[in-house]
Amino acid sequence: MRYSAAEIERVARVAFEAARGRRGLVTSVDKANVLEVSQLWRETVSRIGRDYPDVRLEHLYVDFAAMKLIANPAGFDVLLTENLFGDILSDEAAVLTGSLGLLPSASIGDGPGLFEPVHGSAPDIAGRGVANPIGAIASAAMLLRHGLQLPDAADLVGQAIAAVVDAGGRTRDIALPGEPTLTTSEMGEEVARRVALGSFSNPFPPEERERTPGGTQQQSA
Repeated sequence: MRYSAAEIERVARVAFEAARGRRGLVTSVDKANVLEVSQLWRETVSRIGRDYPDVRLEHLYVDFAAMKLIANPAGFDVLLTENLFGDILSDEAAVLTGSLGLLPSASIGDGPGLFEPVHGSAPDIAGRGVANPIGAIASAAMLLRHGLQLPDAADLVGQAIAAVVDAGGRTRDIALPGEPTLTTSEMGEEVARRVALGSFSNPFPPEERERTPGGTQQQSA
C-alpha cells in the first residue's frame, strides 16, 4: 500500500475523465482516519478534483463504501480507490450482478491497455460449454470505448448484450433453478447476431422464441 503522489494523480485523472462521460460523480474510497497512505490519497485526489469543476467529488471510508455498495449501488458512478480496496469492492460488486461471469475489466496505463474479464480462466469448467461469455464480450466493448475511442461501437455491443439478457437469454450461472439455459457459444452467437443486425427489439425472432439455436427451450422476456 505504498503510493506516490504522482501515481495517485495518474489514477485519479483516469477516474475524473471517465466520470465526464458518465454521470459526473467520482467517489474516492480510502481509510484516511486510520492509514497514513490514505491521507496522502485523499489530499491528492482532492487537489486533482479542483481541475474538474464539472465533476462532483465525494470521499468515503472503505467500510462505509462497502455497506453503501450493497444498500444503494445506484448511488455510485465512478469508484476511485487503491488496489487492495479495489480488489475487495469489485468482488463485492459481482454479487450485485449475479455472477463474476458478467464482469469486464480494463487495466489502463500510459501504454496500451489490457482488457479481460474479471473471472480469469476457470479451468474447472473449461470445455464444458457452461462459461458465461458476457464478461469477455463486455471487455471487448471496453476496448472499443477506452482503448480505441469508439464509443458508438462500444454502445452497440453493450446494447446487444442487454437485449439478449432482457429477452431471457441465460447461461447456467445466471439462470434460476429450472430455467432454460444457453451454452457459451449460443450466448456469444446471440450477442454477435444482434451486433450485426444493429437492432435490439427481441433478439429471438418469432420463429425462434420458443427454441434457442442449440435447441434449448427458451422463455420470452
